[in-house]
Amino acid sequence: MTIPTDYHAPKIGFISLGCPKAGSDTEKMLSQIKAEGYEIANNYKESELVIVNTCGFIDSAVEESLDAISEALDENGKVIVTGCLGERKDVIEKRFNNLLAITGSEAYQEVMEAVHLHAPKPTNPHIDLIPPQGIRLTPKHYAYIKISEGCNHKCTFCIIPSMRGKLISRPIGDIMQEAENLVNSGVSELIIISQDTSAYGVDVKYRPGFWNGRPIKTDLYNLAKSLSELGVWVRFHYVYPYPNVDRLIELMASGLILPYIDVPFQHANPTILKSMKRPANAENNLERINGWRAICPNLTIRSTFIVGFPGETEEQFEDLLEFLELAQLDRVGCFTYSDVDGATANLLDKQIPEDVKQDRYIRFMTVQNAISKKKLLNKVGTVHTVLIDEVGEDYAKARSYANAPEIDGNIFLENPEGLEVGDMLDVKIKRSEEYDLYAGPN
Repeated sequence: MTIPTDYHAPKIGFISLGCPKAGSDTEKMLSQIKAEGYEIANNYKESELVIVNTCGFIDSAVEESLDAISEALDENGKVIVTGCLGERKDVIEKRFNNLLAITGSEAYQEVMEAVHLHAPKPTNPHIDLIPPQGIRLTPKHYAYIKISEGCNHKCTFCIIPSMRGKLISRPIGDIMQEAENLVNSGVSELIIISQDTSAYGVDVKYRPGFWNGRPIKTDLYNLAKSLSELGVWVRFHYVYPYPNVDRLIELMASGLILPYIDVPFQHANPTILKSMKRPANAENNLERINGWRAICPNLTIRSTFIVGFPGETEEQFEDLLEFLELAQLDRVGCFTYSDVDGATANLLDKQIPEDVKQDRYIRFMTVQNAISKKKLLNKVGTVHTVLIDEVGEDYAKARSYANAPEIDGNIFLENPEGLEVGDMLDVKIKRSEEYDLYAGPN
């Protein structure tokens, strides 16, 4: 097919900030942009306009988003703002009065209307510009799939429900079709994300959907079981510790999905959890962790925690340290509490001084570093199947089932000659550090 020489495809620039869930939104916008015949620019100069997908979860993310908007305006001048921070229009308009449009989360139609207005849609009807799997920001061998939007919880430190609304589960057939398209394009790892993955299907009362003509109940277990049929790694993130998760662990024990789970516990002291309005308590969490490990002994558990939450006493912080010692979690992230504009925790009494927050952060990470170092040392001499993420001159960077991309440690492979990104192979662990492992051929 010959493309007419007078065909002009306007180029659109993108800046994507925030978490993988925001990245998933950007991928959908990129896919729609390409589907309509636009090109994607890789610099400001070539862009007809720039779309900035923002994050507004914490104050540092807000500042990063505002700085990105400012840079796009300085370098290009024609900017559309979307995403979480777009839900707080007043914050953006207070600083900028010359934006093309401001839209909120998942406002794909509004974004496209603004694009059409300021960079008219190409008129050549003869080109199919988008593959079935859509346009992606991740490498070719792994992909994120967002299964729902919004959240029904009212955690006092979080403003996600006010920005993205209550839980809305995607139709299970749509999710499965997206997953199948990704696998057919060469993806070998699917990472399932949402604000509250465990609650998938609650809003639709678990009514059945359809994939390839067969009914599938809209719930976490049946989604996981159906995804396992695609023959690739399937990893679950942002899973709340509800009783229904036990069935997910059973699938992990059976080898159908990866024995890895990301659970945001956030704290361990009952009073602090209540003040956070978290939907679980420390005692139940420890029981559940032990129960999960009884079902699936090789389970890897990742979590995140907040230190310095308003009102947190030294004794309550020590409860958290004790929980770490008892739970022996494999992967842990920690944040010091910071006010988020619009969060109810800002109004709580007994805000913690910054120097105390930093001291608690250091003490927390010291405990977890020791746990991580011991756990990784126990892996020396064992054999693991790994997926190659990067190949350099001296080492290839890889991950096993126990490592999620971007947030966990890595396995570095010596003598990477002949390896390619996306390869899978068995390796033997030779040595360990606090967070990373080093391996050679099995």
